[in-house]
Amino acid sequence: MIDLIKYGFSFEDQQVYDMVYKYSRDELYPLSNKMDKDDWFPEQAFRNMADVGLLGITVPEQYGGPGLSLYAQAFACEAMSVWNHTMAGNYLASDNLCVNNILRNANEHLKQKYLPRLCDGSAIGALGLTEPGAGSDALGSMATTAEREGDFYILNGRKMFITNGPVADVLLVYAKTAPEKGAHGISAFIVEKGFPGFSVAQKLVKMGWRGSETGELVFDNCKVPAENLVGEENNGVEVVMSGLDIERVVLCSHAIGISQRALEITIDYAKQRQQFKKPIAAFQMVQSMLADMYTDLELMRCLTYQLLKEIKDLEQGGGGRGEIHMRSAAAALHAGRACMRILDSGVQIHGGMGFMWDSEINRLYRTGKILEIGAGTNEVRKLIIAGELLK
Repeated sequence: MIDLIKYGFSFEDQQVYDMVYKYSRDELYPLSNKMDKDDWFPEQAFRNMADVGLLGITVPEQYGGPGLSLYAQAFACEAMSVWNHTMAGNYLASDNLCVNNILRNANEHLKQKYLPRLCDGSAIGALGLTEPGAGSDALGSMATTAEREGDFYILNGRKMFITNGPVADVLLVYAKTAPEKGAHGISAFIVEKGFPGFSVAQKLVKMGWRGSETGELVFDNCKVPAENLVGEENNGVEVVMSGLDIERVVLCSHAIGISQRALEITIDYAKQRQQFKKPIAAFQMVQSMLADMYTDLELMRCLTYQLLKEIKDLEQGGGGRGEIHMRSAAAALHAGRACMRILDSGVQIHGGMGFMWDSEINRLYRTGKILEIGAGTNEVRKLIIAGELLK
């Protein structure tokens, strides 16, 4: 376990980390092999996390949550990622992408209606933004539309690569209410899986994060109550941007947990694996790789922890622009690249065993690539950084 005190965090933050670390080791790690092998999502295990206060961790008590800080969510994600990175992916999709944005942007009625369910495990959340033809240009190229008809909005379109999509009960979905306005004609809606016209077209098969249900969603004249509009009509960009920088930094916590586990199991393997009558850890080339893995991990940790402090109390409307937007993109860029370097070295040190599908380092390696793609690709992150530098 990590000593967060030496990084400037509180005893309470350490308690959260330790609790989630032990819970994930005892309850979630035993599920990880089956999740990867069978692409199986242990739904009840996810919902049971509500019993230890993990779901809706940042939600105030008045809406059913424990009301902890963003630090708690990030450290919970990091600790969970050490032992079951796939479940941590499900956790992020619900607790950060969905819950956090509802908490920051929805009106009182919607908070009272949906947040308690997302906290007590009776609802799993998801975010519906990406589309088949709109990935990096998710806002500008969005094709899903929403037209107002009386007391309802009628949604038509498709969403692709949606984490938790096949199992979500509550989804925060973006659609164009004024297509002629482009990215500035987008609105956000809360959609329930039982709404008429909503369906899951397919569950997608991934090389990593297996067991984290990802799917294509269809909205075919889907009727959404007008009161489920989040924020103001045509103001969806602000809803997206309000949580984007937070999402990127918390995703870095996911990378830290994965990288930490990779380093730990690689060190253990290097000490045990014998070649030429001595453990491979005795060879300087292996030692050099381990030193690089550790250095990448610690740099990732320090940058992420610093950005956590900067975004912890990010004001409404403070995301998606300026220095914090650049710095969160830089943290995500470094975390994704550093994590892949760590995982690549881990597989190399494991040798033939690292190439085997059933090995834990292989499972981590197959997941790691998403950290250079999700929440904005490395290339998009570079564009953001350069754009701010050249203003």
